[in-house]
Amino acid sequence: MSKIQVTNINDLSDNASLITQSGGIKSDKLTGVTTAGSILVTGEGNSTTTNLQQGLAKAWVKFTQVGTHTAADSFNLTSLTDSGVGNSTVAIANDLANANGPISVTSDNGSNFNNGAMGRMTAAGTASVRCSATTSAAGSDKAHTQAIFFGDLA
Repeated sequence: MSKIQVTNINDLSDNASLITQSGGIKSDKLTGVTTAGSILVTGEGNSTTTNLQQGLAKAWVKFTQVGTHTAADSFNLTSLTDSGVGNSTVAIANDLANANGPISVTSDNGSNFNNGAMGRMTAAGTASVRCSATTSAAGSDKAHTQAIFFGDLA
């Protein structure tokens, strides 16, 4: 087996080394060789691989439903709409390939964890989020609601 050992690798403009002092590689972009959008990462134990793109969240949001729906922070989100008591509509900026991607939703009102939260994709770029008190099925606006979306981007 051949072995290549280097201390520095510079880009085409002879900018700083792409090798870190601890032996890591610095890069702003990773592209698969056989398929541009597919990179496999070897898992623990070197016996399995995980597709990097498949394992990344494609969108997420942390918001309040109390008063005006307001996002505290988000990724890949276009809008957040109040759709009734305990109900929100989330619009994703870069749509998923279809409406089959999973959503994980959590919520609380800031003082206890007697809450229910659920979500579902209604279209490739839109999801419905519903929060309620666990003591009833009625919708209930929550102070802290989080949703995370997985799936393939369109």
